[in-house]
Amino acid sequence: MNTAVKLNLLGQSIWYDNIRRALIEDGTLMDLIERREIYGVTSNPSIFNKAISASDDYDADLQTMAWAGLSARDIFYKLAIKDVQDTADLFQPLYVATNGADGFVSLEVNPNLAHETEETVAEALWLWQEVDRPNLMVKIPATKEGLPAITQAIAAGVNVNVTLIFSRERYRQVMEAYLQGIEKRLAAGLDVDGIASVASFFVSRLETKADDRLQAIVDAGGEKAEKAEALLGRMALANTKLAYLDYEKVFTSERYEKLSVQGAQIQRPLWASTSTKNPNYSDIKYVESLVAENTVNTVPPETLTAYLDHGDPKITIYDDLDLAEEALQQFAELGLSIDNVTQELEDEGVAKFAESFEKLMDVIETRRKSYLEGLGDLAEAVAEKVADFDEKETIARLFRFDPTIWTNDPAGKNEIQKRLGWLALPTKNQTLIPRLTRFAEQAQEDGFEKVLLLGMGGSSLAPETISLILGDYLEGLDLRILDSTIPAQVAALEEWVDYGKTLFVVASKSGTTTETLSCLQYFWVRAGEEIGEDRAQSFIAISDPGSNLAKLGKAEGFRGVFTTNPNIGGRYSALTQFGLAPAALMGVDLAQFLWEADAMAERCSPAQDTVTNPGAVLGIILGVAAQKGQDKLTFITDESVAPLGVWLEQLVAESSGKKGKGIVPVADEPLIDPAEYGDDRIFVYLRMNGEYDEFLAGVLQAGHPALTLQVPYLYDLAGEFFRWEFAIAIACSILGVNAFDQPDVQDNKDRTKRKIKDYLKSGTMAEQEPIWDVGDVSVFGADFDELAGCESVRDVVDAFIAQAKDGDYIAINAYLPRNETVEQKLTALRERILKATGNATTLGFGPRFLHSTGQLHKGGANNGLFLQITQEDEKDLAIPRMGYSFSVLARAQAQGDLEALLARDRRAIRIHLPAGDELLF
Repeated sequence: MNTAVKLNLLGQSIWYDNIRRALIEDGTLMDLIERREIYGVTSNPSIFNKAISASDDYDADLQTMAWAGLSARDIFYKLAIKDVQDTADLFQPLYVATNGADGFVSLEVNPNLAHETEETVAEALWLWQEVDRPNLMVKIPATKEGLPAITQAIAAGVNVNVTLIFSRERYRQVMEAYLQGIEKRLAAGLDVDGIASVASFFVSRLETKADDRLQAIVDAGGEKAEKAEALLGRMALANTKLAYLDYEKVFTSERYEKLSVQGAQIQRPLWASTSTKNPNYSDIKYVESLVAENTVNTVPPETLTAYLDHGDPKITIYDDLDLAEEALQQFAELGLSIDNVTQELEDEGVAKFAESFEKLMDVIETRRKSYLEGLGDLAEAVAEKVADFDEKETIARLFRFDPTIWTNDPAGKNEIQKRLGWLALPTKNQTLIPRLTRFAEQAQEDGFEKVLLLGMGGSSLAPETISLILGDYLEGLDLRILDSTIPAQVAALEEWVDYGKTLFVVASKSGTTTETLSCLQYFWVRAGEEIGEDRAQSFIAISDPGSNLAKLGKAEGFRGVFTTNPNIGGRYSALTQFGLAPAALMGVDLAQFLWEADAMAERCSPAQDTVTNPGAVLGIILGVAAQKGQDKLTFITDESVAPLGVWLEQLVAESSGKKGKGIVPVADEPLIDPAEYGDDRIFVYLRMNGEYDEFLAGVLQAGHPALTLQVPYLYDLAGEFFRWEFAIAIACSILGVNAFDQPDVQDNKDRTKRKIKDYLKSGTMAEQEPIWDVGDVSVFGADFDELAGCESVRDVVDAFIAQAKDGDYIAINAYLPRNETVEQKLTALRERILKATGNATTLGFGPRFLHSTGQLHKGGANNGLFLQITQEDEKDLAIPRMGYSFSVLARAQAQGDLEALLARDRRAIRIHLPAGDELLF
């Protein structure tokens, strides 16, 4: 039995004079409660000032609310109320178990109202309503003006912690105010059961001030010096012990007994300011010397630690009572007034709390302005849209699967209602953890060391992102992605494969994805050649229930067949089996991963106001920015989280790019002088280590809107998945597009299928006449006048991009192997284009970008220039039993892509290069 429990059995409860979000979120507070080391929590402006100004615990919420347009005061109360609510919820079981005796959390009214009765009452009632927890205590200062406020608050049914009591006279007035409140409530015919109050009597501050006066007499010498020295360190305990006798007199009176019969509780004395200020005194002096029945002692962390270590609980309140009156008498005989001391303390206490509150407001205001700077001219429109969302209850409607947030089209509404299952994934999919974890463990036990995931778009991008960000810190299987039909890339990954030790994860939501099934066919045959009849144990399928792929996996006896919720679109599937099964194989702690996602989902839930919803506010910013022409969403990422940019490309582009609208995601773009960027940009910095702080400062100085999103830990990746899914859904609602369909993707697929069909019939693939060629290089697409004077591929590129206007972007779409060498060369080309035009640039590898940004290219605004690059393959690979090769499939996809662009009057060309390493740019 710990010391705090022993103390509680004697009738005194330890409350914790401290609150901070980190203590709530990391489990520290819960541990203290479960060990019964604390029985309640108190707070004050100084505590909140320290918590908020000296930590980054609150920065994310503060940032969101600043963007939403809240004032510093409103931000503070949102932050404080959330902490108090969360803490009250932790204490709820204790509150119930003690029948409302303990388990309280205190929150103070604005200390600037200490001398304003009606304003104090109004704020007390407001806090009571806003916090909405039965175990809240509203702190009201015991000033003369606070006394009637106490009565009114109690009469209104509010639990009250009366604070800043220093004198016995004021304490008696506080008890009178409490009893009057109970009597008023009973006179109104209302119940008083459950109304709780404590009276916070301050201790060590009195000691400090009294000792200063006594020490001055000691230092002066003379006949009073010896008497003054004898009183050092005695006045606070004398004052407090006699106050306890005052309490006993009031709460054993006939008046109270009558109220008690009707359900009134005792207003317990609470000993406050019980840390030891003088190092010459015991560090637990004001705890061990004031143990009494029906009392509370609220202690700061260091005092709690000390008392738990060497406290010796026993009733001590009555010790040396006869000396207490004598000490006060001797204090007066020295010409000192205890009344003057206590009045000074009250005045200073009110002023100190008010000063702390104002300092806190200054800190919040400084940060608020800093965050708001990132919105630039968007700030007012964002605040208006946030208010509009609240008025229309948009977030609540979203969770009710209300499709009218995005569209009133009947077909679109039906599609949307089938695509919102992702909202529940962070909680719901925790049930998958045992099976997925055991499956991964069994794979390792059976000797598997690698995973090759065959998939496209939403089926592969999340696992790839998880692997690239977390892979170096995991101890599971090494994972690679094959999302290409380029023969050289297929061959390179096969060279990495170790048959018999490599698991093949075949991921396709529909179960009919051409690229995925082609790769499956290739490796299924190759695995049969290498490992024979047991090859099925090297394959896993992830698909929708009832798909051809799921049926195939079961029929062939795959090691595992995981079916997912069909009401979730591919780009919203990161937290389904499409992301979680590969993550488990890699060794990701799924419980921690989903916990981070769940924490973000809770912050985005309809239980929160829009102003505190990080997904909603981010989405509103992006939607408003796009409406105002700042539709080039440019991601700046610290190296450790850089792979997130490619996942975001698909989510943003495929969700928003339709009906001639869209947000253009720009990831991994080379950096240039911020002053050279066009005014169509909005920057988002995904920050972990601050590698680009200086660059972002330059972006802001250049007048571009720029948001910084801190990613504190790598496992927060799961939370970012959910935040961005939520944000983009919201942004699409502002743009007026259905976030969950992809109406312009099918055209490219149909064109590819027709070309393959023609190839199977004729053995050749028809191609349009080139609009320019030199040697082995040909250019296809829509002719343009500047092409006539071109003598090299470089000239062609320069002439093509010269067509770019303000607000355009240039997309480099390369049907080439995705490897470091090629990426470096294309990034250099991208940088050259960026510097030449100032327009945003993107880089996509075919055919994977068809399942990512391809929807935006065809369905979005006609503000893109598309530079497609293909190349003769040095070697080809046949796709078994299909009648064509990977090279043929890739060429059909590239041609279908170009034709689909041209059919929509896009400015697009395809440069076809000869085989070899030289890209000729």
